[in-house]
Amino acid sequence: MSDTNDQNRDKKVLTLGGRPTLGLGGANKPKPAAPAQPVAGGGAGASGTVRQSFSHGRGKEVAVEVKRKKTFEKGAVPGVADGGAAARRAAEGAAGGRGPQVRGNAPRQLSDAEREARIRALRSAAEAEGERAVQEAAEAEARIIAEAEAAIAAEAAARARAEALARAEADAAARAAEPLDEDTVRRRELEELRAIQEAEKAAVAEAERKRKEAEDARKAEAATRAETSRSRHAAPATTEDDRSGRPAAARPATTTQDQTAARPPVGVRPPADFDEEDSGARRAKLAGAGKTAAKVPAAPVKAKVDDKRRGGKMTISQALSDDEGRRGRSMAAAKRARERERLRMFGRQETQKVTRDVIIPEVITVGDLANRMAERGADVVKTLMRMGVMATITQTIDADTAELVVQELGHRPIRVAESDVEIGVKGDQDRTEDLMARPPVVTVMGHVDHGKTSLLDALRKTDVAAREAGGITQHIGAYQVQLKSGSKITFIDTPGHAAFTEMRARGANVTDVVVLVVAADDGVMPQTIEAIRHAKAAGVPIIVAINKCDLPAAKPERVRQELLQHELVVEDMGGDVLDVEVSAKAGLNLDKLEEAILLQAEILELKANPNRTADGVVVEAKLDKGRGPVATVLVKRGTLKVGDIVVAGSEWGRVRALVNDRGTNVADAPPAMPVEVLGLGGVPLAGEEMVVVDSESRAREITEYRARKKREAESAKSGRGSLEQMFKQIQAGEAKELPIVIKGDVQGSVEAISGALEKLTAENTEVKVRVLTSGVGAITESDITLANASKGLVVGFNVRANPQARDMAKRDGVEIRYYSIIYDIIDDVKQMLTGMLAPTLREKFLGNAQILQVFNITKVGKVAGCRVTEGIVKRGAKVRLLRDNVVIHEGTLKTLKRMKDEVREVREGFECGMAFENYDDIREGDIIEAFEMEEIARVL
Repeated sequence: MSDTNDQNRDKKVLTLGGRPTLGLGGANKPKPAAPAQPVAGGGAGASGTVRQSFSHGRGKEVAVEVKRKKTFEKGAVPGVADGGAAARRAAEGAAGGRGPQVRGNAPRQLSDAEREARIRALRSAAEAEGERAVQEAAEAEARIIAEAEAAIAAEAAARARAEALARAEADAAARAAEPLDEDTVRRRELEELRAIQEAEKAAVAEAERKRKEAEDARKAEAATRAETSRSRHAAPATTEDDRSGRPAAARPATTTQDQTAARPPVGVRPPADFDEEDSGARRAKLAGAGKTAAKVPAAPVKAKVDDKRRGGKMTISQALSDDEGRRGRSMAAAKRARERERLRMFGRQETQKVTRDVIIPEVITVGDLANRMAERGADVVKTLMRMGVMATITQTIDADTAELVVQELGHRPIRVAESDVEIGVKGDQDRTEDLMARPPVVTVMGHVDHGKTSLLDALRKTDVAAREAGGITQHIGAYQVQLKSGSKITFIDTPGHAAFTEMRARGANVTDVVVLVVAADDGVMPQTIEAIRHAKAAGVPIIVAINKCDLPAAKPERVRQELLQHELVVEDMGGDVLDVEVSAKAGLNLDKLEEAILLQAEILELKANPNRTADGVVVEAKLDKGRGPVATVLVKRGTLKVGDIVVAGSEWGRVRALVNDRGTNVADAPPAMPVEVLGLGGVPLAGEEMVVVDSESRAREITEYRARKKREAESAKSGRGSLEQMFKQIQAGEAKELPIVIKGDVQGSVEAISGALEKLTAENTEVKVRVLTSGVGAITESDITLANASKGLVVGFNVRANPQARDMAKRDGVEIRYYSIIYDIIDDVKQMLTGMLAPTLREKFLGNAQILQVFNITKVGKVAGCRVTEGIVKRGAKVRLLRDNVVIHEGTLKTLKRMKDEVREVREGFECGMAFENYDDIREGDIIEAFEMEEIARVL
């Protein structure tokens, strides 16, 4: 323990004197230090021996070497601290031989290898600076060329836009002279706008292509220059090795006297900022201070079996020698450098905002509008807030607000509506040179039972009238007649009953000539006048056919005179209206009627283009049990063929078959030919236009739009009716309704029945006919279910219920009525509505009685002794008590007695006793007036 205390007490301090010797202070004497030996790697240090004592008196002599940190002062390393001045002076100094060794901090002379390395470094720096200047000049030139090309492209785009606008204005001026419909004008405007947009897009694409070509050329040139520079840098590094005949890595590395002189002496403290463990950036600064942009040649690398990357720290000798040992650039680093260069070049380009054409419908959400503009939803919401509209990303805005937002964000708005799907459906106007003559379309109109169908039957040589129920026409028929001369005439037979006004109106709208049939023995009737009005409204010429001239009571002159009252002046009276006296049964003057029709058609010069897509009018439609929906179509333009995709109202389909008026299948239908079309998806409304479209998607789009509009109209109509009905019920009590389900064989008949029934109660506020549903086809279970839910009636016109529907109606108690004549339907419904009307109450006077004396009877009350002065008084009748001709009470009789017996009535001149119900204020001299209320049935 004492030895340990002695050692702690006699601790020795290791110090370094000014001389390069190592000594120990304390009691022991200093021993001479061994001479300093150079340290491998060019470091400085000192060595010596130390006596080390151990416990139990043991000791040992140990060698001690102290290594100092390297320190460099200005001028110590030429080419590093003084920016290369010393290297240049050394290169210019004496060649060969070694200069005198300089001790301390004096600058040393460079060796030949170091001097050559410095010269190569300076030369490489100068070459790199020159190449950088050349590259910057080339980039500036390329930038100027690109800007010039962009200006030329922009000028070309502006010129193309101006030319397109000029052409559009010229075309618009040329087209303004000719009359066009609204669809054609709208389509041409869209075409012009599309042409301008395509021209702008082409100009922008051309400018982008030229810019890309210039950028690719610049990249290729930069790559070529970089490759040349790398090959030039690699050549000097291998020149010395080639001269020596062996690789540089095989030559031994020796420490020269100049390097030794550059080391700091022992005892000199190195600078504080120098450390062997400094970062790589500081080592790079030491390796090439003064020429930061110059590339230092690679140092020699020792020959190894495998090419491993350099490890460990970099020494001063490695930094000052050739840099062949420095690890090369990896592929990932090269890719990152190229990506940074590309981003830098891309950042120089000015990003131009892309202007888009934004289609704006009638209603659009904010998010959808942002997507169409390719803008952020937040930017659109901010724009709306600046405009004073607070809307979220999911809310809808109107088209006007959306248009303002699009213009605010720098885009081009294009307003569209849902109805734009029908633009161009009818096609373009036909050219005059494409038109060809077509048969005339003649509509036969007139009053009921004036012989319209019989006249047409005589022309067709077939018996049509015999198949009509009740002898009257209840369908609109279309037929084509070929005359002996080869000419063809298309006839449309319309019903004459008042309920078929809409059908007659449709017949007048598709016709070229109207044949007005008037019976010679009956004259002008109400439906005749209505037919004249329809023909005048359609603006078509009228030919008067005075029928039944073979009858004894025929008076054709009276018919002509009656027509004068309606501004129809026949040719015999100096007018321009053709008239022919005919007889359908006798076949009288039928040829003259045909000649008059052909003459009128020749004057009209009827022409159509058969070589185009067809369009026409649905004259009638029905649901056939075996064939499905069948539409009778009159082709107006073009040629309808089997396989065409057609749209009729809110229904569409592909034509499966075409059947003419005689039941024969045909392959196509030219203009003015009536045919039955099979293949539609549903029964269209009579009077709808039928057109041929190019694709099923277009047909589906059009029909969906029309069906949606139809549903909206029906819902709005039902809503208004319910509101009006509610107010009427408030005003006049509860209104009564007669719900009816109508099913018919053809669409025209169903429409006529619905219109006639609704017209029955048009002016009545107490009862109404409510048509639950109307359709074409047989009565089904759904019709029975609907009628049962509303406690209604099912009406079948020329149709029957299937067995399942009959069983359901019998079980649920739903009444089904079948009709074949429209008169019977109207009469029966009228009787039902009459029974639903509240009867009219009318007061009927019975008689008067005078009170002679008043008797007060116990438990009975006051009883008036009266004499009947007028009429009769009945027990239970209503009475009024008059005092001084003023009614003071109105009630009913409680008792009526004669003598002691209750009697039913008391006649004039007899006395009786009367008592009132719940009233006793009677006096002598009062008059009792007896009356009763009777109900009178009301009629519509």
